[in-house]
Amino acid sequence: MPRSRTQSGPDDETLWNLFRGGDENAFARLYQNYVQTLYHYCAHFATDRALIKDCIHDLFVELWKHRTTIGPTTSVRFYLMASIKRKLVRHLTAEQKLVSQDDITNGRRIGDTLPGADPSHENQLIAFEEDSFMNECLHQALEKLPRRQREAVHLRYFQNMSNEEISALMQINIQSVYNLIFGAMSNLKRYVTPESVSL
Repeated sequence: MPRSRTQSGPDDETLWNLFRGGDENAFARLYQNYVQTLYHYCAHFATDRALIKDCIHDLFVELWKHRTTIGPTTSVRFYLMASIKRKLVRHLTAEQKLVSQDDITNGRRIGDTLPGADPSHENQLIAFEEDSFMNECLHQALEKLPRRQREAVHLRYFQNMSNEEISALMQINIQSVYNLIFGAMSNLKRYVTPESVSL
């Protein structure tokens, strides 16, 4: 988990404040602590690895550029994940607008889901690769969940976020968070059968 990576040194909040003061080492530590977490999170919204890496790179460049005007935060992880989600969605929305003329010409409607909203099998494995205790059966079950349920499960059980944090990050109310997680757990119970785990 991201928090455990900083146990041998300053905590995230301290690193954040040092970075805001111009400490390059603290900035580098923040990058190292969160680059994989951000990448895995972005894999829920896009399958384009190059785009994900570009967005993360751009985010950290912008953070350093605006370090003197960035405020303090009590949750660096939440701040970074919310920031990278906004940036990635903006990029995907822009791409969608660029191709919309072609879609209109070909007589197709663009749905209200973003391009790459449903990660491939490979990207789903990447998203959960740090959790080596998960077996292949559970990987496959998670892939079958709808994107929003999968995101809620990732934030709740892999990022240890509170329901309030998930509500703010996903821009939904608390009841919707409960519904997503309850629905995901119900689906997982259906997907993970005794036969599939007794390998």
